[in-house]
Amino acid sequence: MSMSLPPAEGSVYTYERTFTEADVRQFGEVSGDQQAIHTEPDEEGRLVVQGLLTATLPTKIGGDLSYIARTMEFDFLEPVHTGNTIGCEWTNETVEERDDRYTLTSSVVCHNQEDETVMKGHIDGLIWKE
Repeated sequence: MSMSLPPAEGSVYTYERTFTEADVRQFGEVSGDQQAIHTEPDEEGRLVVQGLLTATLPTKIGGDLSYIARTMEFDFLEPVHTGNTIGCEWTNETVEERDDRYTLTSSVVCHNQEDETVMKGHIDGLIWKE
């Protein structure tokens, strides 16, 4: 999804993934977030996905756009469990062109497979002109 056109207000990008137990355990090792909800399965055999692991969905989209985030704010609204498929929708809210870059504000919304909103966020950043 590399950007070939200049960013535009209202542009929407999407990404979806299903989180696995291995994802949660590996992220726990890297981040140090080893709370019991991330290491001990519930009665259905699921782990709770770390919030910042869920936040890697918009990070993936931003990386594809060569977007350099300056600020990121997330609201975690519902738990995400292993086996959940989460879709993320990223929308460019504002785009300002400068001599060497575009400055942007973007919003993100992530939903689970039952269409429940699990995370919302706002990201401010820039994309360098090539």
